[in-house]
Amino acid sequence: SRSAATRRAYLSDWKIFVAWCEARDLLPHPAAPDTVCLFLSAQARGGAKASTLGRRVASIRLAHTSAGLETPTASEAVKTTMKGIRRDIGAAPVQKAAATAEKVREMAGHCDASPRGLRDRALLLLGFAGAFRRSELAALEVGDLEETESGLRVHVRRSKTDQEGAGAVVPVVRGERTCPVEAVRAWLDAAGISEGPVFRRMMKGGRVTGDALSAHSIGKVVKRY
Repeated sequence: SRSAATRRAYLSDWKIFVAWCEARDLLPHPAAPDTVCLFLSAQARGGAKASTLGRRVASIRLAHTSAGLETPTASEAVKTTMKGIRRDIGAAPVQKAAATAEKVREMAGHCDASPRGLRDRALLLLGFAGAFRRSELAALEVGDLEETESGLRVHVRRSKTDQEGAGAVVPVVRGERTCPVEAVRAWLDAAGISEGPVFRRMMKGGRVTGDALSAHSIGKVVKRY
């Protein structure tokens, strides 16, 4: 009952959702409402337009109803998430394409076991898992990380789309192949960091300073890999 173009768009959206879930060891079909909320939040933070996310919600709904499953998109949580996205980002500007899960794993695989390598690995994996902006990673402090059984609750005190400074909490789940939670813990333990900035400048010889990496420096780290 739908045009060929619409079917292609829905299929593409569904594949994006499935890939996102698989990269985080989450079940896409049937999907839990919380999973859909996390997906929509990550996509919005990555620059997706509200109209695009609305279509992706429709594709998730269709995939479930076609299989005779209860659709997670009918939950109040998903509806509230979409309302918040439409209110906060509206017609968001087009941004550069995000790195894929496989690409990020490949990049992280080039990080060695040195303090610098551990820092960069943690930065790459956490940045991808939470769809964080460079400025958000630069501002992140140890006190903003709340480790739970399922992963991390990352408290973002302020972001580009949060002009009132209300803050947000971004859940980051544990992974099996490349776990962002374990990567962050390995870096903090190796550097002896228990408070202050999470991602820090380093001197020659691997000495860790107390100064946070700038957003510009984080961009250079990503480019290096």
